[in-house]
Amino acid sequence: MKPIGMLMWEHRLIEQVIGLFPREIAKIGKSKRVDTVFIQVAVDFIRTYADLTHHGKEEDILFRILESHGLSPELHKIMEGLINDHVYARNLVKGLVEANEKYISGENTLSVIVNRLQYLADFYPAHIEKEDKHFFHQSMRYLDASEQEEMLGEFKDFDRRMIHEKYKEVVERLAGGKVSWTPPGMVR
Repeated sequence: MKPIGMLMWEHRLIEQVIGLFPREIAKIGKSKRVDTVFIQVAVDFIRTYADLTHHGKEEDILFRILESHGLSPELHKIMEGLINDHVYARNLVKGLVEANEKYISGENTLSVIVNRLQYLADFYPAHIEKEDKHFFHQSMRYLDASEQEEMLGEFKDFDRRMIHEKYKEVVERLAGGKVSWTPPGMVR
């Protein structure tokens, strides 16, 4: 398997979760109520899986290694755009978390929550398509087979560490008396 195979497989799982957002938006529109647990679980997935794990592999490993290989100006520009996309997604999620917390405490942030869900539902498919069709395969031309194999090993090591980092923080929050389902502040 090539390193991009792992990243593209992760995209399929991200698409499944993001694909639930239109349904959730419709439910909110009908009931005029937010399923705050759905939001919390979706945020936990996006922050932990899509951002820390998936974007982490891209930014901390793939982009770092590619940067040292003298990418073409066009591919370098795409990579910079992808990094900016990741920052944009983090800000959308942060806004969703804030609106959900305000909703839980009694404020009417229904429209903000719907807005953030819609932005995420629109953003992720376009971002994934950009990576899958315009960056991943083109970037692999800069790496020989042994470099790709080494990168795949780094990806696997990265994944092994991730679960431990997440739950170490959960334990610290529990021990500190900060018991809530709201995902720990695992923002890159």
